[in-house]
Amino acid sequence: MAAGGRQAAPRPDLGRYVVSRPVYSEAAFQEENEKKARLQPTLRERVQGACSCSRKKAFQITKSFLPVLEWLPKYRVKEWLVSDIISGVSTGLVATLQGLAFALLVAVPLGYGLYSAFFPLLTYFFLGTSRHLSVGPFPVVSLMVGSVVLSMAPDDKFYIMSSNATGLNKTLIDTVSRDAQRVVIASTLTFLVGIIQLVFGALQIGFIVRYLADPLVGGFTTAAAFQVFVSQLKIVLNVSTKNYNGILSIIYTLIEIFQRIGTTNIADLIAGLLTIFICMVVKEINDRFKHKIPVPIPIEVIVTIVATGISYAADLEKKYNAGIVKTIPRGFLPPEPPAVSMFSEMIAPAFSTAVVAYAIAVSVAKVYEFIAYGISNVFAGAFSCFVATTALSRTAVQESTGGKTQVASLISAGIVLIAIVALGKLLEPLQKSVLAAVVIANLKGMFMQVFDVPRLWRQNKADAMIWIFTCVASIILGLDLGLLAGLVFGLLTVVVRVVEPEGVKILRFSSPIFYVGFDAIRVHNKRLKALRMIQKLIKKGKLKATKNGIISDSGATNEAFESDEDLDDPEDLKIPTKEVEIQVDWNSELPVKVNVPRVPIHSLIFDFGGVSFLDVVAVRTMRMIVKEFERIDVTVYIASHQDNIIRKLEQCGFFDDNIRKDMFFLTVHDAVLYVQHEMMHRDIQDPIFEKISLMQESKEPIDFSETGKFDDELEVQEEVWSYPFN
Repeated sequence: MAAGGRQAAPRPDLGRYVVSRPVYSEAAFQEENEKKARLQPTLRERVQGACSCSRKKAFQITKSFLPVLEWLPKYRVKEWLVSDIISGVSTGLVATLQGLAFALLVAVPLGYGLYSAFFPLLTYFFLGTSRHLSVGPFPVVSLMVGSVVLSMAPDDKFYIMSSNATGLNKTLIDTVSRDAQRVVIASTLTFLVGIIQLVFGALQIGFIVRYLADPLVGGFTTAAAFQVFVSQLKIVLNVSTKNYNGILSIIYTLIEIFQRIGTTNIADLIAGLLTIFICMVVKEINDRFKHKIPVPIPIEVIVTIVATGISYAADLEKKYNAGIVKTIPRGFLPPEPPAVSMFSEMIAPAFSTAVVAYAIAVSVAKVYEFIAYGISNVFAGAFSCFVATTALSRTAVQESTGGKTQVASLISAGIVLIAIVALGKLLEPLQKSVLAAVVIANLKGMFMQVFDVPRLWRQNKADAMIWIFTCVASIILGLDLGLLAGLVFGLLTVVVRVVEPEGVKILRFSSPIFYVGFDAIRVHNKRLKALRMIQKLIKKGKLKATKNGIISDSGATNEAFESDEDLDDPEDLKIPTKEVEIQVDWNSELPVKVNVPRVPIHSLIFDFGGVSFLDVVAVRTMRMIVKEFERIDVTVYIASHQDNIIRKLEQCGFFDDNIRKDMFFLTVHDAVLYVQHEMMHRDIQDPIFEKISLMQESKEPIDFSETGKFDDELEVQEEVWSYPFN
């Protein structure tokens, strides 16, 4: 009984619902429900808003094009400089070696690989937005550039007749003219790729990479690994072959290698095999004990130094006819304009190279990096470089060695600069087979992608067929045509999956996708940052924790009011031992100056009424979304799904102990009623409450590390492009 003797009204039964309304036609509905007219701004008002400019707006636009103006003034010299120096030196050594090695793939003199490792690092310092990305040559892209170089400047074009003392004529290759022409082709292609990337960035055409799904990328990169292996195999053996290009070129190369296997240089073969073995073993050690080894062992650098010393001391070139680097030019060449007349011949491969290079970059970067990479390649093309993109192995080195900002990239560029102007002469005795072996040793991860095929076959046979078809097509037809064939085949599989019965036309209208108003990962990171500050102040006695919340000491200075741009790692703090139960209302004003975005929702419902199927990438993306929102206390539900969706989610391992089938509902209304029912009966309590309680009772620091990734699904090399190759 309620107060006053009145009987309390019964609660509505939210376990059932009944719908009763007339059948509406559009005319009848509009007649009963008058539509309110929205006042649209006039064209003049829109133009005025777009063209108006203030000092603040101009500065913001400038910072968007030069991100260095945003983060450099906030650089913490005492806290970050030492870490950036260590990371920059480590990354610079690797960049120097890989620049030399990848020049072999482009078929240009090795010294130009150093230029390609230097200039992109320099430009990305001013234009880049990521703290950890290292920009430079990448094997797949270098191989694509090399295929264009070999097709436009084959050895056949540079034969000359030479007569010896006996008067006999001999056909030789004019290597000087050939190499000069190949450098022009590579730099011109780089310039054109940069122009295409700039256009894509200006027009926001990042959607192109959506069609490069994981199965297609896996097949393409595995085929590229095979192409790289064959191209480096003849260098390890020191066997001379023709430079084949186009359809079946890899088959012709393999046939000629085996035909001339008897001419193998034993010194080069032994050096190459030892390098491959040592690099693979040490890399496995680095991977298995990465949590115990503070800095990965730079085995490629160590092997190169040792091999150079042995080659010089034993004089392998003269005694055993070993193939060595011989000449690395000192200093820089003056900038030269691109050969515009070649644009028409290379526009198609330039387009595909630009897309692949961007797809590699966007796997670990942001969409607007397109402009930064475009400018880097335009600038690098003027200085005789070849195409650069995100160098995944160097990015991993820069991050694992503690790099804090792009100052590490600037220091890396300095290390490469030293090699160009001073140390290049010391590397001239190095055997080419050692460089080729370093490239081959790093192909293991790419070849291991073959084991993804059985898993794909169990989960989605169409995705498995895309992987196999793209791989075979890229090996037989070449990388450019193979990628195109894989794209076409992938689109055909989408059409086949939606089969319409005879006499029936299926039309599907999907609703727009809107931004929910906040970034779940950013909210999570900001909350953890606020907790660290609260933790610090509780320890210093500046804040007190009670059951009613957090109370600041009015007589103390709140030291938590500091810059919101905290890029540093979490601090280790000693924690007060007394446990006090408190709660944090994240939508109220916090006692620390951290701009934690408000989260105005507690539930998110996906209407899957228009979803006909999901591939492996879509399932993984949905799983990531669910986990991201669950971490900030937003529950995700899925409604109006088709029966085959559940089966596909089960096959792809979507469900676990936390993601269960009770998050799916027959209709959106079912889901809404369920949410309302849960909100009426749930004792609302912030989940961060448990962390605060633990924080105050534990004597050890709580791990509040900021992460933009979780589980294994947001790892840099497992997001969109599974690139295990350095």
